Amino acid sequence: MPNGILIIDKPAGWTSMDVCAKIRGILREKRVGHGGTLDPMATGVLPVFVGRATRAVEFAETGRKEYAAGLRLGLTTSTQDVTGEVLDSRPVHVSPAELEAALEGFRGEISQIPPMYSAVKVQGKKLYELARKGKEVERKPRRITIYELELLGAESRTDYRLRCQCSKGTYIRTLCHDLGQALGCGGALYSLRRTMAAGFTLADTVSIQDVQEQGEALLRPLDSLFAQYPPLTARSPGQEKRVRCGNPVTLPGTVDGTYRLYGLEGDFLCLSQARDGTLTSLKNFF
Repeated sequence: MPNGILIIDKPAGWTSMDVCAKIRGILREKRVGHGGTLDPMATGVLPVFVGRATRAVEFAETGRKEYAAGLRLGLTTSTQDVTGEVLDSRPVHVSPAELEAALEGFRGEISQIPPMYSAVKVQGKKLYELARKGKEVERKPRRITIYELELLGAESRTDYRLRCQCSKGTYIRTLCHDLGQALGCGGALYSLRRTMAAGFTLADTVSIQDVQEQGEALLRPLDSLFAQYPPLTARSPGQEKRVRCGNPVTLPGTVDGTYRLYGLEGDFLCLSQARDGTLTSLKNFF
């Protein structure tokens, strides 16, 4: 049965679940999940987990992500991007230097109010379901982190290209909306491409067509998701058995930290936390 990770370059017009459904059909495997939703208009890096690898989805969702975004000033819409209903349109008298100055207020840890057109739940209802009924409810601001925010250039007097590296839970269209509000002219997202997620970049991606043609051959091993952590191997059959039974093992001299732990034959067993030479499993993958 297929197990592993596909790094899909999501095409525009597809939902993240559309991609999962397509992969499910191609590989004939029911267990398929993705590591971080992309809106239908967005393209780029979408990690897709297949088979036993779906146990690791939670680790992909929590990491940093990076985007190339198009900001259109002078426009405010219901969805905070150009696919929504236009609520306001204003002339733009903002210079690149003024936009650059405004970016400073959005770097670091900031508060962001999730948009109505999002999958965030309020009292058990997804916000987008309420929004489609014409309802708007109060949303609590959430703390997010913008690690890097860079102005890449201008396409016109209204359209600018941005690069943003951010934490889980960041809405780039809300960032564009809030930037427009800060500049007094309104703003909306007109393009979005995710360039990095879960440590994978566009250079790692394959297309859905590639998967149709090559199938399981394109699956990356699950441990590639944890490449940033050093590897350790169990030192005896007894130690490996203890790990497989969910028990901690002792590896004297191991520096405190997080490790990839392997069996004697090279099987990736688990992600482990070492403390004082004792390794405790954070998540088993066998």
